[in-house]
Amino acid sequence: MKKQLLFLGLLLTSVSYAQISSTEKKIAEKVKTDMPKTIDLLKEVVNINSGTLNQAGVRQVGEVFKREFEAMGFTTEWVALPDSLNRAGHFVATRKGTQGKKLFLIGHLDTVFEKSMPFTPFTMINDSTATGQGANDMKGGDVMIVAALKALHAQGLLDNTSITVYFTGDEESSGKPTSVSRKDFIDRAKAADIALAYETAQSFNIAATARRGASGWQLTTHGITGHSSGVFGKNVGYGSIYEAARILNEFRETLSQEKYLTFNPGVMVGGTEVNYDPTQARGESVGKTNIVAQKTFVTGDLRFLSEAQKEAARIKMREIVAKNLPGTTAEIEFSDGIPAMEPKDGNAQLLSVLNKVSVDMGLGPVKAGDPGSRGAGDISYIAEYVDCLDGLGASGRGAHAPGETINLKEYPALTQRSALLIYRLTR
Repeated sequence: MKKQLLFLGLLLTSVSYAQISSTEKKIAEKVKTDMPKTIDLLKEVVNINSGTLNQAGVRQVGEVFKREFEAMGFTTEWVALPDSLNRAGHFVATRKGTQGKKLFLIGHLDTVFEKSMPFTPFTMINDSTATGQGANDMKGGDVMIVAALKALHAQGLLDNTSITVYFTGDEESSGKPTSVSRKDFIDRAKAADIALAYETAQSFNIAATARRGASGWQLTTHGITGHSSGVFGKNVGYGSIYEAARILNEFRETLSQEKYLTFNPGVMVGGTEVNYDPTQARGESVGKTNIVAQKTFVTGDLRFLSEAQKEAARIKMREIVAKNLPGTTAEIEFSDGIPAMEPKDGNAQLLSVLNKVSVDMGLGPVKAGDPGSRGAGDISYIAEYVDCLDGLGASGRGAHAPGETINLKEYPALTQRSALLIYRLTR
């Protein structure tokens, strides 16, 4: 532990403060001083299993953050969801004031690691890397918000600011329908000017001004069952599996080269008898090699950078589905998921503020990341209402995998930079 703290101290003293004000230097120094406590807080929350379906664990992590935010004068509350959603709910901390921009800071309490999975506690791998469930996605980001705000609070700089911190309890698997599970989230965000999300940083010098949205589709094809000797013939036709294969291949040939658009068939079940349970993501079929398949079911996702791109893709997919092989029929249904965080001028302007902070600190410029390299996130639900920036959280590797790591070499400076960003936006 001593070696770890020495490393963090050496890192933080290497940051240049030449272009920042005396107040900003005090903020950065406070982040540095508090870093051992910050790492302790990170360890505390990582060591609580909070898989999305572990409602008690999600609430327990929320209680830890309640303690931290109330100590800074925030008003906290727990937003409950209907029992039918099978989700824990959300944690919210607020301060109300009239100074500067109204900020909406986004994190999430849950991880992909359910209680039934092998548990990985917070563990130092070396003096600059630690592992643990949700260490970077996104408990590292949550704790970064706390540390940044603590540094501002110590200087009395949170007084008269308007800040809402919203940690959802089901980002990794949103309660359905999202019109219910995200209603309060969206309503509160509409009252803000700017949203900052602390999902994993792809790189120290990259932030997200856009993220692709995600939606679903379900394809069902039908054929005339009969002896396989009659396949392709006038009386039997091609069967449901060939029809499904034709459609999927035409999707690929027609749409796969469009920038930022992807569509993935994740499950395919075909035969004479087919059953698929979407709640369990499990299917079963009955068939024989000498019987033409009567029904095939395929489910997949569709990712896009704008609503216009999504709708255009759906039109083309419907057209392809309608061109049936002889003896077959097909239908496709679409379901909305997370909307896109579309690129817009306000997001680019917000990035320029972060870039100025970074350059002033001697940390180098920050550029917009490739929207195609990120999945969908909570910020997308509110992107049409406020200017947004994402990817401000901890850096690391292997998110969603058992060996997920957090980069503690970059973590202190990322926290300092975030604290100064919040400070400048609230002046």
